[in-house]
Amino acid sequence: MRKRARIELMVLDNVVWLLLVLFYLFNAAFTPNFTKMQNMVNILYQTTSISLLVLGQGIVMMVGELDLSIDSTLAFAPGVAVIVAAAGGEMNPALAIALTLLVGAGVGLLNGVFVAKVKANSFLFTLSTEIAMRGLVLFLIPFSIAGLHPAFSYLGRGKLGMVPVAVIAVLVIYAIFEFVFRKTVFGRKFLLTGGNRQAAFISGIDTDKVMIWSFVIAGVLAAVAGLVTAGRQNAVSNVMGKDMVMMAFAAAILGGCSFNGGLGKPIGMLGGALLLGMIDNSLNLLGVNVNLVSATKGALIFIAIVLDRVKTQLTAQILYRENVFKLKAGGGDGET
Repeated sequence: MRKRARIELMVLDNVVWLLLVLFYLFNAAFTPNFTKMQNMVNILYQTTSISLLVLGQGIVMMVGELDLSIDSTLAFAPGVAVIVAAAGGEMNPALAIALTLLVGAGVGLLNGVFVAKVKANSFLFTLSTEIAMRGLVLFLIPFSIAGLHPAFSYLGRGKLGMVPVAVIAVLVIYAIFEFVFRKTVFGRKFLLTGGNRQAAFISGIDTDKVMIWSFVIAGVLAAVAGLVTAGRQNAVSNVMGKDMVMMAFAAAILGGCSFNGGLGKPIGMLGGALLLGMIDNSLNLLGVNVNLVSATKGALIFIAIVLDRVKTQLTAQILYRENVFKLKAGGGDGET
């Protein structure tokens, strides 16, 4: 492949970071206090929960599916865990944390089994679990459960120096998944399954198991996001995570994932989440009307959908052009 084509594909793969730099420079010039260190830390802190949802959604999209239940899992997992752990009196924080992660994994397993084994449509099935869990949360937690044990809320409220523990945890989680998907056979199976499920199956990959794993991981990440959110507000409420799933979807698309599957890198997903955080922060600093903020988020979802199609078409055109060049060159490598 020629150098020009490699550069073009690299730009398409990393367009979110270009957008991030441009948006940062724009706000550095026009948004008061945007570049202050405290505000930068605040952006990272405020995006921790959505960053985990973006990663979960992105991993499911890698295999060519969607998970609309992650924002309800964010509230459902810690809500059920806190109620069960406190049933005997004082809440056991270790039990509550373990139960939160187990409930998240259980929801993901349910979604994964029905999508992979029963062949249910992932959009419709996870929409049904989303609605069911949100209803159960409203029933189980009509009022916020406040005054959580310090150990349970540490992930959301703790700090190491001036840096919130949640920020460090999210960066470590992203680093782990970046390594897994770049360097391990287990990680590459997700992209292969999403790129061409039938070919992956013929090559010996258990595609059903990979799909189930993607939903389980998404469920666990949503549960961790629930721990962060509950810790940050020192309470579990029935509105936690509400309406965050579409923003997670938009950030995953902006970060390089695709409706068609087979694409995506954790580092790109992190860029998409940070871009959302920067946009939200700058609108707040500028005092934009809350309804216009909502409209802006809707526009971002629209942009993400359009960007997915544009990137797919441009990538196809670049690869087609390179194949034509190789044929005209007589089958050489076409390096210039």
